[in-house]
Amino acid sequence: MPNSGVLLNVHADRIDAELQIPLVELQLAWGHAVNDSSAGLVARLGPQLRDYLRSHIRPQSPDGRFWTVSVGELVAHETQNPIVGVYRELTAQVQMIPPGVDSPGESTPGEADVRQFTFYYDAVLHQVRTHKILVSVRQDWERGQLAEAAPVQVGEISLDIVNDRVLPLPVNLASGSSWMGFVSMVRLGTQHIAEGTDHLLFLLVLLLPAPLLVTGQSGSRRRTGRFGWGNFGGSRYSLRRLLLIVTAFTVGHSLTLLLGSLGWVRLPGQPVEILIAVSILVSAMHAVRPLFPGRETWVAAGFGLIHGLAFAGTLANLNLDAGPMALSILGFNLGIEMMQLLVIALIIPWLMLLSRTPVYAYVRVGGAVLAGVAAMAWIVERVTGQPNGLTQGVELVVGYAPYALVGLAGLALYITWRLRRSKQPSAS
Repeated sequence: MPNSGVLLNVHADRIDAELQIPLVELQLAWGHAVNDSSAGLVARLGPQLRDYLRSHIRPQSPDGRFWTVSVGELVAHETQNPIVGVYRELTAQVQMIPPGVDSPGESTPGEADVRQFTFYYDAVLHQVRTHKILVSVRQDWERGQLAEAAPVQVGEISLDIVNDRVLPLPVNLASGSSWMGFVSMVRLGTQHIAEGTDHLLFLLVLLLPAPLLVTGQSGSRRRTGRFGWGNFGGSRYSLRRLLLIVTAFTVGHSLTLLLGSLGWVRLPGQPVEILIAVSILVSAMHAVRPLFPGRETWVAAGFGLIHGLAFAGTLANLNLDAGPMALSILGFNLGIEMMQLLVIALIIPWLMLLSRTPVYAYVRVGGAVLAGVAAMAWIVERVTGQPNGLTQGVELVVGYAPYALVGLAGLALYITWRLRRSKQPSAS
């Protein structure tokens, strides 16, 4: 049987709910022909639908006072279901404000309590007695629960057959805190960058030639028209370049993460994802032969702006209030930096060790070629919207990254040991 769903987004001074109602059941309960065709449904019956829903939603505080309820956007969906055929559903955005709150953001201290109430809701169920309403929390920032995860079911509203009445649902949410919300955003940031293969790949490929000197230039003057990657530039030189590139990338993505999360800068997702793949391709080409020697910091900052827009989309989709959003931006960015620095700390020492050896040329070019192939596969996938075998292969290979790291460390230690041994004078 098609059931209704109620998804709750818990804020400090209100609850935003999304109602999901099957039109076949709504038609039986309401009497209007809403399931015959969902085309133009909201335009035809929008005001009547809002009035109907509003009359069947009555949250009540423990002191007996009822909440203010307003019904916002209505959307009718139509999909093909292999079991029931055409399935039509209405989603309604509802705002529920407890007593003590004049409007969102303006609450009387100590009065607004959104975590404990009795939920009277019987849309459809007041007529269709076999109907069920599943109530879940989709997002509760102060409890560390985000919309990225699966909703947590609170309970079910159904008919009490013995007494022939619809029982309300007691909602008693556990208390949370800003600290729990902040920690959840740090965790989300680490998870986002850990799963963001393209973000890490861009930075790592850009760092591949960082320990090396550039041939074909002396100081600020070019000696030839061609550039190439030379020998290891020394520990101080390498660490300085690594620090500048990582810092520039951090500044770039932090800036657009802030602006994008606040809604001040916004680009469609597809162009952003394509540009991220392009940034990897450019970095891979640069790792093979210098394209912008000495300007890696500016390139890292520029492409970091693009990567930050992708990060911002995750936060913008949470629809948080100003206070939680500020803490979320800080926590999310901190999580990104923590995971980013961890990955760099695990990989860069072995690259610096190998960069002192002739083997590093093969490691650098091989890594750049693989990254370039992955970047081109991502570009094709993101332009066409169709996955391909190469991108699926990349995701499969990523699962073996820890083994690759162990292999890289083993190679670096072995080659270093062999070179040092070969330089030792032989015993006569």
